[in-house]
Amino acid sequence: MKRLESWALLGVLLLLGGIKAEAADKLKELQDRFDKETHAANKVKALDKLAEAQFEAGRKASDSGDYITVGLTLEKYRDNVSAAFLLLKKQEPDVDRHSGAYRQIELQVRRGIRDVEESLLIAPVPLRPPLEIVRKDLVDMDDELIRLLFPRRTKDPEKIPAVPEEKP
Repeated sequence: MKRLESWALLGVLLLLGGIKAEAADKLKELQDRFDKETHAANKVKALDKLAEAQFEAGRKASDSGDYITVGLTLEKYRDNVSAAFLLLKKQEPDVDRHSGAYRQIELQVRRGIRDVEESLLIAPVPLRPPLEIVRKDLVDMDDELIRLLFPRRTKDPEKIPAVPEEKP
């Protein structure tokens, strides 16, 4: 009976190891595809698929208590978002004409901020500073995206001072 349990345990471990290797291969393939993409809108679309795989890898690392991998994964995500955003600003600077890609990356950044904040809640205190830097960088990108997507079209109204009340 013990031999059967040992074989079953070995089978489960091999299966989990195969799944982990398959996920790592998929992540590497998506990262390579993202890195090779030269058109901004296509790079943003590739980022969506890559980010999903990165978030999944981060969740699995978090579940196993590997917060260093979580931090590295989220830093790579931030770098990918930054690369896509810079390419988008360079190739398609007119936000009004190409707002779809800007909106798509803005949604992606917000999702990233949520994921980083969730990781900050559960990460050990010594490992939080890199995650806080990633969060700040993503918030800064989100602020810039919001300003680009929704520019002020009119001047701020001038404030008229209140008329002092007269006392009888």
